[in-house]
Amino acid sequence: MSGTNQGEAQRGGMPFALGAYLIWGFLPLYFKLLHDVPPLEVVAWRVLFTLPLCLAIVTMRGQWPEMRAIFTSPRTLARLALSAVLVAANWVIYVAAVQQGHVLAASLGYYINPLLNILLGTVFLSERLNRARWAAVAIAACGIALLLWGAVEMLALALTLAVSFALYGLVRKLTPVGAVPGLATETILLLPAAGAVAAWYGAAPAGSALMHGIGTALLLVGSGVLTAVPLLMFAVAARRLDLSTLGFVQFMSPTIAFVLGLLAFDEPLAPVKLVCFVLIWVAIALFTGDMLRRRPPR
Repeated sequence: MSGTNQGEAQRGGMPFALGAYLIWGFLPLYFKLLHDVPPLEVVAWRVLFTLPLCLAIVTMRGQWPEMRAIFTSPRTLARLALSAVLVAANWVIYVAAVQQGHVLAASLGYYINPLLNILLGTVFLSERLNRARWAAVAIAACGIALLLWGAVEMLALALTLAVSFALYGLVRKLTPVGAVPGLATETILLLPAAGAVAAWYGAAPAGSALMHGIGTALLLVGSGVLTAVPLLMFAVAARRLDLSTLGFVQFMSPTIAFVLGLLAFDEPLAPVKLVCFVLIWVAIALFTGDMLRRRPPR
């Protein structure tokens, strides 16, 4: 790809990345409203209400031939099965963390994720970073190291979130399918498990969460939209952007969650966490400045 075409692809992917991470940043407020619904049930309904939206978009865009191609390619189907498991695990862990008041721990996980994206990009995709971007990586790594050193109890949760989503991004990057058919296939593959979980909770004494009032039912239905839209945007961005670039844009989402953890969830802020926060924003500023300087003229 020529320098001009590559620059156009980068610009075309950036709005999708920004939109996805903005929505994800504010998701803790949404799942806080569902604190009485078990995380597994929340994720089950997310899958069930995401699928109709995806299939509607596939129909409107005339992408059923691509869907058929996916299901006749065992290799592509296997990759999407792996990405479906990774994203479902990420959802369950994230919803549980938010509901239990560990928003800062979830934020930490998504601060670590960009470094893993960079590692995966350099190891598996032969992506390269210039000196300014390596300096940004080093500064961010120092900040994350400080946060890990000052919050060891968050380590398992944060690393699980970071690893699962970094691997999800890599698998989708390497899978030659469109954003909408890919997500539709993932939700279809998750459908049996999601249906079984929803049925299991429906048969329990407390009954299905859909029966807990119109407000809860509407929130669960809305979770399908808030699942499909940012994931579709992320899938488009992952195909158009370098993983390293995508990784640094992702700092927006945990930063929003970090602020929400302080203001909306009243989690304590230790000095070491504040230092980490400042270092990460310095890294973002350095990386973004370099990206703007190297942007090809329109």
